[in-house]
Amino acid sequence: MAAHILDNPIWNSLVTSHSQFSTGGDLAKRYPAEIGPFIGVPEISPTAFAELGKLIQPGERWYLVGLEEPFPTDLTIEHHEPITQMVAAQRPTVKDIGRKVKVLSEADIGDMLELIELTFPGYFRPQTYRLGTYLGIRDNGKLVAMAGERMAMTGYREVSAVCTHPDHRGHGYANHLMARLVNKMLDEGITPFLHVDIDNAKAKRVYEKLGFVERRDMPLKAVSR
Repeated sequence: MAAHILDNPIWNSLVTSHSQFSTGGDLAKRYPAEIGPFIGVPEISPTAFAELGKLIQPGERWYLVGLEEPFPTDLTIEHHEPITQMVAAQRPTVKDIGRKVKVLSEADIGDMLELIELTFPGYFRPQTYRLGTYLGIRDNGKLVAMAGERMAMTGYREVSAVCTHPDHRGHGYANHLMARLVNKMLDEGITPFLHVDIDNAKAKRVYEKLGFVERRDMPLKAVSR
């Protein structure tokens, strides 16, 4: 059975919808470091991992998603808990929250990084916003919630960077932003998907209420030299 395009999301993003951001060759590609710490290969082979190693500088940490070990390489592989991939199976309801939603841009980078660092650091970089549409909600000028689009490949786009400032949780901000993004993608003929920690049952329940269903669990590995 042929692999599904979502089984290797980083590689398939870099060779389709995000090819303009891609660095590398036919056997290994990466995003620019300022966009995201993600690297991919089309298959597990000594040649592919040799090429992947050429894209990694000493001290850098890059992430692989969906690839099963063993890896034929002398690179350092750090093990992370698996993640669950979920896909949207129905259109969510966009509930009124009495807040204005803004499309975030370069002018909002500082606030976006501050919110991410407070809530879910590690994967969002100063230029990540270029990968898709990012929506935000402000309270008295302060960015208190955001959500956006990250990986993208033929027919699919990832919902990512969903976060709310701890002092502003419980108002439905993140759900509202996600619902708007999901409906936007569906209107464009795109199927939304997302990744969540495998043991984050609370988040999974929230996503299920927004119409997402679990597709499969996937390995998450960090690679460094």
